[in-house]
Amino acid sequence: MRLAMIGRLFPRNETLEVVATRVHFAASPESVWQGMLFYEEVPCRPAPLLRMFLPVPVRTRGEKTRAGSLIECTYEGGYLEKRITAVEDARSVRFDVLVQRLGVEDSISMDGGSYEISAEGGGADVVLSTRYRGHLRPRWLWRPLERFLAHGLHRHILDGMRSTVEAVAPGSELPAFSAKG
Repeated sequence: MRLAMIGRLFPRNETLEVVATRVHFAASPESVWQGMLFYEEVPCRPAPLLRMFLPVPVRTRGEKTRAGSLIECTYEGGYLEKRITAVEDARSVRFDVLVQRLGVEDSISMDGGSYEISAEGGGADVVLSTRYRGHLRPRWLWRPLERFLAHGLHRHILDGMRSTVEAVAPGSELPAFSAKG
């Protein structure tokens, strides 16, 4: 990627960034838990903007709801390895990214993320968070694009979860999105 060439011009950024997106589902936390997806598992293709800046996911292998599990994520031209660090059934999953070989490492390094599910308003709120380090400079210029893409990635995942949850619980409302951080 061309951005990677720009990233090589600068020293690695050690500042951790966090982006979180909140969605409300008209479904129980248990139903949302059953429909939880990682990016690599979303059945529909990512939007063109995501495909332009991020590698296209192919598949994932591993148990995402068991602490200590290693998740192998395959992309067109690369892969990620995630370790599930904490699980609370129907409440949360946290993971760290152990290995990133996606061709974007000079631009951005993934650190980890989490899914937090809570009962709210007769349904469930989900907060999807991503931790990363952006390496492109100046940070004030690149950070807004990174955050925009992260929220777009989150919306793609959460839309896929919505489709999965609605297939199990017909008649559920569309989730309302809000961006944080």
